[in-house]
Formats: sequence, structure tokens, C-alpha cells
Amino acid sequence: MAALDEPLTKLVGDRTAKVLADSLKLRTVGDLLHHYPRRYAERGQLTSLDELEVDEHVTVLARIEKVTLIPFRGRKGDRLEVVVTDGRGRLSLVFFNQGWRQKELKPGLQGLFAGKVGVFNRTRQLASPDYQLLDADGAEDGGTETARQFAGRMIPVYPASAQMPSWKLALAIEMALTTHLGAVGEPLPEALRAERGLLPLSEALELIHRPRNQAELERARDRLRWDEAFVLQVALAQRRAAAHALPAVPRPVRAGGLLDAFDAKLPFTLTAGQQAVGAEVFADLAGEHPMHRLLQGEVGSGKTLVALRAMLAVVDAGGQAVLLAPTEVLAQQHHRSIVEMMGELAEGGMLGGSEIGTKVALLTGSMGTAARRQVLLDMACGEAGIAIGTHALIEDKVQFQDLGLVVVDEQHRFGVEQRDALRAKGGRPPHLLVMTATPIPRTVAMTVFGDLETSVLDQLPAGRSPIASHVVPALEKPNFLARAWERIREEVAKGHQAYVVCPRIGDEPEEPKAGRKRRKADPADPEEVGGELGGEDGGAGSDERRPPLSVVETAENLAKGPLAGLRTEILHGRLAPEAKDDVMRRFTAGQVDVLVATTVIEVGVNVPNATAMVIMDADRFGVSQLHQLRGRVGRGSAPGLCLLVSEMPAGSAARARLEAVAGTLDGFALSRIDLEQRREGDVLGQAQSGVKSSLKVLSVLEDEDVIAEARTAAAALVDADPELADHGDLRAALAGLLDEDRAAFLDKG
Repeated sequence: MAALDEPLTKLVGDRTAKVLADSLKLRTVGDLLHHYPRRYAERGQLTSLDELEVDEHVTVLARIEKVTLIPFRGRKGDRLEVVVTDGRGRLSLVFFNQGWRQKELKPGLQGLFAGKVGVFNRTRQLASPDYQLLDADGAEDGGTETARQFAGRMIPVYPASAQMPSWKLALAIEMALTTHLGAVGEPLPEALRAERGLLPLSEALELIHRPRNQAELERARDRLRWDEAFVLQVALAQRRAAAHALPAVPRPVRAGGLLDAFDAKLPFTLTAGQQAVGAEVFADLAGEHPMHRLLQGEVGSGKTLVALRAMLAVVDAGGQAVLLAPTEVLAQQHHRSIVEMMGELAEGGMLGGSEIGTKVALLTGSMGTAARRQVLLDMACGEAGIAIGTHALIEDKVQFQDLGLVVVDEQHRFGVEQRDALRAKGGRPPHLLVMTATPIPRTVAMTVFGDLETSVLDQLPAGRSPIASHVVPALEKPNFLARAWERIREEVAKGHQAYVVCPRIGDEPEEPKAGRKRRKADPADPEEVGGELGGEDGGAGSDERRPPLSVVETAENLAKGPLAGLRTEILHGRLAPEAKDDVMRRFTAGQVDVLVATTVIEVGVNVPNATAMVIMDADRFGVSQLHQLRGRVGRGSAPGLCLLVSEMPAGSAARARLEAVAGTLDGFALSRIDLEQRREGDVLGQAQSGVKSSLKVLSVLEDEDVIAEARTAAAALVDADPELADHGDLRAALAGLLDEDRAAFLDKG
């Protein structure tokens, strides 16, 4: 496939090659051949001029009757009008500022003309149509067969740019097909291709660019879909094989230690799912190679408990474990709940602590110097068997005596560089357990987390109550919103607590356009701008909408209005760390009735007495985010209530998303909707929405069977030939897929 690495300068010249590189990131002949059409325009079957309908795409066979060039009055430019007839009717063709076409469009010539029928001055016309002139006199059939071929042909329309329109791209790709198609290699093993009846790659590339009909196009797509799935799965299989070859310190479960003592203290029985997943994790920890496991499950399914039991097993085996959380609020919450669950087992070396206990340390960026120094010392000397923290754990000065397990909570908020930096702190590679915030579809797990083994918790702990969810259309039915605040008062009157969630903090110094331009949330302050989607149907990206509701203003209005007299507090990421911790402690202790917060409470916050949640401007949040937020209520024995307040009209896409969330508690079903909304992100990079994607034909939602089969086939091939020594074309395809950034992503994965 070496010829496909040829720079485009040799094919199209320096100037065009620069435009292709700058505007579309196309640098080689291979890049160009793999730049597939985004759609195909069909010229339509031959249509009689007396049967034309407005707005239809048509192709007509007609003779030129009259050609007139009309200059514009009072300004530069002209209009070329061409009247054609087929003997039954007439049609006007219009070309703007293209007077040069007079030289070829001459009365008496016959041609094929294709375009969309419009009307101007009550006359049907085609504006700037495609055309092909026919030498009818020299053709035995009067041009009829040529006409049929022209009419039936599918015209590729390419992802283009202002500097490089689709038709120019089509010309460049046509040149590449003519000169380089013979140099295309065959990355798929012959046996695999034959077994599945797939076209050779060279034929598939020709047909994706030059399909004569829909059937040919589908055959091309089938082959290219397999290429994308197989090459990606080979990359991930190599990654899994490399990880499995690394040495790790085995951490087998030890009887009579911290884990047994902890299990004996639990006031409930583990679910069957927690026991099964725990067994998978313990088996990995006992191995001589590092565990690489993804733990995913429903909101509230008890993932943290599974992770804690794994950490205790590692401490029993003489190692240390780290839990990396994305925000200080979540790190503090984890620390509080773990210390609470462990009791005296978390007070190792302290007065009143258990003899077999250990210290549970908390390290965040905002800690005071003295406290920080003590925590660093406890971790370095091994006294702290468990460390919980934020990105502060990744800093160079943080050292461990014997790091055995890294647990990453809410994977999507960490770059692999951060995950990798923490793992590098172990003498030998530590075991790795990654927890996702919400469920993800099976094939997404096979791609996004394809280098990890997967465990799924799909069973909620006993005693969890159902959550009722409803959409509150605030503009259409303001009385529904009034009733929502009454429901909050009713819950508080029963002795329960509630959350009110807003998409914005509201303490920004100047924000006249805060909600009018959607911007990406700062990963360091992930709750600052809640909306992941927006922009649809006047969503968060629309200039007509008011700014998103803020925590500060909403709390003030509620305290003076519908929730007057209730104990209301605010929580967001820009509060001082001590203030955040104080608010969460008082809310957990039942000293606060209503907590008005940003998405800082999205993950990990566990207050069983909180039974109701009102999410303001709910349409500004993503589907999975809403599901995750909703999971903060219904964690005790009392039923949960989640109210999704929105001003979006019935029938809008944003409203449909909210109805979908209200209609099911199945996180796996919602995750598919979320992925469809976000578009499919680059499965090898860190993009979460599909702004850029290495998948052009393959869909991780629709092509589940292909991905599953490709994963099996790739694993078998890598087992037999780890370095791909006998598969040169596959190695080349892999190099094309894995640019420097993506290769680094996998290597650190």
C-alpha cells in the first residue's frame, strides 16, 4: 500500500494539495481515496417536459431551442437563459455569470439536463443544472442509451469546505481512482473476506465513489464497514495483548483480613451482581498481569462498594489502593461515605481504631499545607492503605510505598494522560479498575473501552425505591411549575429533602450573553455549564433564548417565593472547598431542606433522605447527564420524584429527549439515545461528541454484529501473529488509523 502514502502534491499539484491539507486534513492519496461521499445526488429518471413538478429533481432529454445572454441592469454580471424542448413541452435553464457557456450551448444541439425544478415569473426552470451534450447524429439510438446512463448515475457529494467544493474534490478523487486504484492493498485476511463474501478493497473504493446503483453502494459500504471495525479491533487486541504481557504483583484475597471484617460489618447482603463482579475482580487481582477492567452499571447499582471491596483486598495483600475522583465534592463525598462504611477499620494506627485497620487519606488541591504534608507522608510510608483524591494525586511529589490498585471514578472526565501518570507511580504496573458514570451500549464498550475487560452491574440493591419522572412544560402550563414547588414542600413536610439543579452558577462578573452562545464546559469545573447538547429547536445554542437559569438567582427567588421558610442552601464548584464540604455535611445530616446546585452533585452524592429533584432548564442537559442526576434521589426506602422543567415546545427534539428520560429508568436504553444525539465520537481519541471521528462508515450503534465479529476475528489473528508479521497490508492500514496522537492514546490506555 506504499503508493497510497504518496503526497497529494504529485497528484494534484502544490496549490490544490495545500488547500486539501489545510481545509480537510487530506495529505496523501490514501487520505483522498478514503474521503467518502456524505451523500449521493440522484439525477432522477428521464422526465417529459410536460410532466415536470416543482421541487422535484429531474433529468430531461431535450434539444436547445433558444439561447439569450441578458446583462444585469445597473450592476455587473449577466444571466444566460437557455430554452429547451422535447417536442411536448418547454423548459428554461438559467446560468448566472456564466456567459462563456454560450460557446457550447448552441441552438439545435441535444443534451441531458439535470437539476431541481423551480418557478420564476410563472415559468418552470432549472437553475445552474448539470448537463451533458449528446452527439445525437452520430449515435444509432439517437442518444437514448447514453441518456439513460446519465439519468441513472448517482452523483457523489463530498464533505467539502469553502476553499474546496465537492465538485473539485470529485475531480481529484477521480484522478486518484484512475492512477492509484491498482496500488490498493488488502488489509483483511483472505479467509475472512471469503467467509463473509466481501469485495476486494480496491473494488469497494471504486464503488463507494462511482456507484451505478444502490446495490453497488451497499456492497461497498459492507466491505468498508468491516475494514474500519477490524483494523480498530486489531489495534485494541494488540493493546490487550501488550497489557497482558506486563508483570504485576499478584494481590490474592487473604482470609481473616480487612475485607472479611468489612463484609461482616455490612448491614445488608450484597446483590448477586455485586458478588459475581467482585469474584471477577478478585480473580484479576490474583493474577500475575495487571487487571484492566471496566466496571459499568446502572446509576445506584453499587459500583463504589464493589470498588471498595477490591481496594480492601489489595490492602490485605500488602499494597495500597487509590480512588481518583473528578471533582473535590465527589472526592470528599467518597471519603466521607467510605470512612463511614468502614468505621473503626478506617482508623488504623489511631486511638480506638481496629488492629487490622488502615488509614483512609483524602488529598485535594485545596488542602492546607500541614494537612497535605501529613497525607503525603502517610501515603509514602504506607500507613494510608487507601487514598482518595482529585487530580492532586497525580502530582510529581505524590509517592506511594506500594501502589497496587488504581480505581478511576467517572472515566469520561479524565484524560488518559492523567490515568497513565497515576499508574506510573507503582513500581510494577498497578491493577486498574475504571468505573463509568452511566451505562454504555455493549458495542461502545467494545470500541471506546476495547482494551478493557468489561463487568456489568444491572441489578439495584434491595430497598431502593422507584423514581417517578415527569416533564414540567413551564411555558405551556405554568400551574404545573407551581405544583412542582408544592410537591417539594410536601416532601420536606414528610421529613425528606430535595435538590434543585440549574445549568449555571450565576456569580459570573459579566454575563449578558451567558446562555446565548453554547460553549464547552471547562473539564476542571465540569458543572459550570450543565448543558451538553442544546442548540436544537432554540436550545442552548439559540440566540433567541434567555440565559440559562442560575443557582444564585434561583435560590434567591425560591427562598423569597414558593419555598419561603424552608432551609435552602447553594452548592457549586466555585465555592471555597471548606464551604462546599460544610454544605454537603449539613445536607447529609438533614440540616438543609433544599439544596440548589449545579451538576456538581451529578455523580457519587449519596443522601438516602433526599427524595425529590427539580431540574430547571432540563433541555440544556444531556440524556445521560439527566439520568445520572436523577439517580441522586430514590436512594432510600421512600419513593423518588424527578421533575424535568423546560420551556421547549411540544414536538421539539429537545422535548422529545426529556420525554424519553421521563419514560424509562433503563440507563442502557437512554445511553443509546444519548449517543444518537451526541453523534459518535472518535473512538480512539478523547472527543466525547462526534466532532471528529475515525469511523466514516461504521456505526457503533447500528453495526453491533459487525463489531462483535470483528473483535473475535481480530483477537484470533493477534493471538496467532502478535506483530502482524504475515499481514503487511494490515500493518499499513493500522499505521494509517493510528496517527501519533491516537497511538499514544492506546499506548497509555
